[in-house]
Amino acid sequence: MKPTFSPGPWVLAACLGLWPVLLLADTPDPGANLSACKWGWQSCDPSRLTLSEKTQVATAGRMRNAWNCRNGLRSCDRSRLSEPELTALAVALYDQNVSSCMDGFSSCDRSRLTGLESTEVATAERKRRASDCSDGTGVCDESTLSGQERASRALALRQRMVSDCRDGLGVCDHSKLTSAEAEEVKLATRRRNVSRCSNGWDGCDRSMLNGSEAAAADAALRRQNLSDCRDGRDGCDYSLLSRSEVSALAAAERARNYKACSSRRGYCDRSRLTPAEAVAIRQDRRRSSP
Repeated sequence: MKPTFSPGPWVLAACLGLWPVLLLADTPDPGANLSACKWGWQSCDPSRLTLSEKTQVATAGRMRNAWNCRNGLRSCDRSRLSEPELTALAVALYDQNVSSCMDGFSSCDRSRLTGLESTEVATAERKRRASDCSDGTGVCDESTLSGQERASRALALRQRMVSDCRDGLGVCDHSKLTSAEAEEVKLATRRRNVSRCSNGWDGCDRSMLNGSEAAAADAALRRQNLSDCRDGRDGCDYSLLSRSEVSALAAAERARNYKACSSRRGYCDRSRLTPAEAVAIRQDRRRSSP
């Protein structure tokens, strides 16, 4: 006879106790389901919504559809809009078109503009074109400009040319500068060269420096070099240091090396310790050892 298995009462009790847990494990979160329904996601289960939640979902759907219609999305369903919503949509779309025309966007439909709006758009377009000509952006057709606009453009171009000459941008045509402008550009160029030489930057022309400027630039370079050497930076050039600076740096390095060897922290070169320093370090360690 084959043995048979008969579950005891404790097995049945355990299974019955786990049954609600198994059911909940397969049940989605009610809050997540409500959110999915509000957003119109496929994971939404409408059968699990309460009456108040269905109202919330319907409201969210109407709002989402209205937003889609206002932004010209294909998912817009105008048949779902109420009469006030259709009116609000028409107003919004009309205003958007006027704004696009005023800003010169390609989405502008001029056929939908009134006569007054067409005039305002043409004025805005003219101002924008004149501004682009003055700013030197895009292609400028001077034939479309009025006499005043051409004068404003010429003034803006000249001011930009003087500014570029003063800042050393592009190629400066000095022949087009007035005497005052030429002096201003000369002074700005000299100051810029002094700054480059003082900081060791490319473009320094030492032949342009007078005696005091050359001395000031050399002093600035020495200060920067000393700082680089003191901090161990790559820009350090030891050949530019004075004897006193070399001695000061050497003393500072000896003190740093002694501290590193004594504290056992940092780079330590024992070969550079004096006999007295080596003895002092050994004695300190003997005193501190248990």
